[in-house]
Amino acid sequence: MAEPLTGDPYPARGPAPAAGVASLLREISGEPGRHIAVPGTLNFRDAGGYPVAGGGVTGWRRLLRSDGLHHLGQGATDLLGRLGLRTVLDLRTSAEAQLAPSPVEDLLGNGARTMNISLIGDDLDEMPGDLVAIYEYVVDRRGAAIGAAIGSLARPGALPGLVHCTAGKDRTGIVVAFVLAAVGVPDHLVAADYALSSLYLDPEHTPTIGLVQESTGLGDRLTAALLASPPELILHVLDRARRHAGSIADYLAVHGVTFAELNALRSALVTGGEELDEGG
Repeated sequence: MAEPLTGDPYPARGPAPAAGVASLLREISGEPGRHIAVPGTLNFRDAGGYPVAGGGVTGWRRLLRSDGLHHLGQGATDLLGRLGLRTVLDLRTSAEAQLAPSPVEDLLGNGARTMNISLIGDDLDEMPGDLVAIYEYVVDRRGAAIGAAIGSLARPGALPGLVHCTAGKDRTGIVVAFVLAAVGVPDHLVAADYALSSLYLDPEHTPTIGLVQESTGLGDRLTAALLASPPELILHVLDRARRHAGSIADYLAVHGVTFAELNALRSALVTGGEELDEGG
């Protein structure tokens, strides 16, 4: 049983990851089952196996993250069914969801709940053009949306849960980073998990830019620079949230996520360290 959260839950920041992030990326990306080859996705992966301050690790097949699901291909139905998803959280705007609808309601026959919470609101024209400024905008102005997203994952029976947006990098990256930090995953591992997107969204080796352009309406505004996932950026975001409230748990509490809900999320997500079942 995971220890309950208090005001500032764990000394989880750890050393800055910049120097060792390359080796960390190799280590965590090579773990069996980290990247899940769901046909029609590029960046579908598992946030399991990360050690947690206070004991245990994040369980495999409990918190998953992905890019858009609108291109799901042959075989995706069976694979998603085996994951036993209980929550599918779509962080895209309503315009994106209409432009590139996800067929998950037709694929999930197990009573899973699908939710749409736009992390950035519904007006892309309000977004700054710089990646750092976009992230700061989300932390400074969209805390209620962050709280609502994480609260949806903390409800009873919400896991296994899948969080996705269009690229599975920015909005998904922020929500997953806040979940991991809140339950006690050290910052250097949170940053490495975030940076994994760079392996799967390399615009020089994938059709990523075109796929994201067509499903967001960003067109030529979307560049390779906006598809970057530098680990320092998510560290900056976590520090900015802590400057707002003192800790990630306190930031979430300010925005509607109670410590009881965070305790429930930790209990559901953190396990004593079982090995990944290759059968999924």
